Amino acid sequence: MNTQKKTQFMTLTALLTAIAILIPLAMPFKIVIPPASYTLGSHVAIFIAMFLSPWMAIFVIIASSLGFLMAGYPIVIVLRAFSHIFFGTLGAFYLQKHPQILDNPKSSLIFNFVLGLVHAIAEVFACIIFYASTGTDLKNMFYVLFVLVGFGTIVHSMVDYYLALAVYKALKKRR
Repeated sequence: MNTQKKTQFMTLTALLTAIAILIPLAMPFKIVIPPASYTLGSHVAIFIAMFLSPWMAIFVIIASSLGFLMAGYPIVIVLRAFSHIFFGTLGAFYLQKHPQILDNPKSSLIFNFVLGLVHAIAEVFACIIFYASTGTDLKNMFYVLFVLVGFGTIVHSMVDYYLALAVYKALKKRR
């Protein structure tokens, strides 16, 4: 990688990292019902990083988790944010081999849904580990874990994916 490419990569990573930290801190539209939280656009920087590079995605995900921590969200929500490492890394490595998915609406929809599913499973699993370690009775949490966190994450993830894809394609045209 030449110097100009390295500089561009570092600059994009820094910008997406700043956005990933800033969104949980400053986004006025957010719904927090622990362990569920819905912050519009909170995955956009992650998805854009994922479209560009696995290492960029990993770095932005870690930064995003720190953003949720700095914003004062409950620790279970911070752990959910860190669980993005699973869908972000898998998606980024898959896109590295199959970048044409982003240009085909049908393939992109399927990819988006599968990512949303992996995303939701990781977040539910993070909640289960957290609540099991605190001695919470998980039997009474079915609705919260599988409807609010699980299903809610799939929908939230898919919406943010399309927001990120629109931004990514618009920026790609400007290059």
